[in-house]
Amino acid sequence: MLKTNVNTRLLGKDKQWVRWKEVSYHLSVALQQLCLSKNSLSIELIHQLLHIGVELNKDNNVFLLDEELASMRKGREFLSQINDGIPRTRTSTELMMKTREAHRKTPLTRDQFENLVLSMVYSALQVGAQRNKEEREAWGGVLIQLANITTYDLRGGFLYNYA
Repeated sequence: MLKTNVNTRLLGKDKQWVRWKEVSYHLSVALQQLCLSKNSLSIELIHQLLHIGVELNKDNNVFLLDEELASMRKGREFLSQINDGIPRTRTSTELMMKTREAHRKTPLTRDQFENLVLSMVYSALQVGAQRNKEEREAWGGVLIQLANITTYDLRGGFLYNYA
């Protein structure tokens, strides 16, 4: 389950350490921006879904720990979006990030932003699910890069600069 102590650290790209609290803050800001759009899941519902708990099953599908929420229309929409609408491997996520990097000057569409935010959630789940240190660090690097891209889109500057 995605329940992380605030002091937990993720090893990022170029051996820089980043606190989960910083990444989760930027994820929550991104979720708030996403939910300002019409026809999006409400921020309260997304917060509730993530707070109550989500996990990855053996097939790397996200599922909600609360069966009642999972059976609701909005819960099913969330699961559909996160399980079917985003890249699910590190390679495909990295390709999505490279494509976004090539088009950095073009603002994200609502759908692109939504996919980016949900990719952050999925990557955070992958960090927690990995037993192998190298895999955990690789997914942590992906999560940090996604947070960087999201932050750039929201405020025009990067959260972390690796140069």
